[in-house]
Amino acid sequence: MEIVVAGRHTEVSPRYRAHLESKLAKIEQLAPRAQRVDVLVSHEPSPRQSGSSEKVELTVVDKGPVIRAEACADDAYAALDVALGRLLERLRRARDRRKDHRNHTPLAPVDVRPPAPEPPAPQAPEPGEDGVTETALGDSPVLIREKVHRAQPMTVDDALYEMELVGHDFYLFVDAETAQPAVAYRRRGWSYGVIKLDAPVVTGGSHRVAG
Repeated sequence: MEIVVAGRHTEVSPRYRAHLESKLAKIEQLAPRAQRVDVLVSHEPSPRQSGSSEKVELTVVDKGPVIRAEACADDAYAALDVALGRLLERLRRARDRRKDHRNHTPLAPVDVRPPAPEPPAPQAPEPGEDGVTETALGDSPVLIREKVHRAQPMTVDDALYEMELVGHDFYLFVDAETAQPAVAYRRRGWSYGVIKLDAPVVTGGSHRVAG
């Protein structure tokens, strides 16, 4: 399992890298097929953020869904402990869910683009390896970040599960029952919401959706 470490507004010392490798070895026990773990260590220079100035983000790249966790603390070692605890819990849930769905056959991907062609637009930059592009809005300083990912039809339950795995407050997916583009989002506590688009979904062709 490869461990890729990067620092933002901070330098990651050899001692901390060695500590990371020792701690992250636990991941292989729950995700033996994990190919890579991306680690981003950030420092917030603002004195108002002194209590949470160190941030650690962990992302496990596997053949299944991406699983990630993050945490902030006043110390990078403490932030790592909290983030790793959250990540291991999500990995346990993913492992248990795989056991329950071993005989589950996923539906074929669909293309959620409208069937009618749209007017030609200015050529956008090619997306990077993670499907992310950033473009400026005209002459303004505003940057628009666009990400493209494969759309796999799933139930609302599966969408909520994958949303929890990445620690996001929303999740874009294609509803397997209605074939509609939808967004699941977190409300309060254990309350969630789902918004669906009343739009046609075309099968075949490219299998990508922007979100």
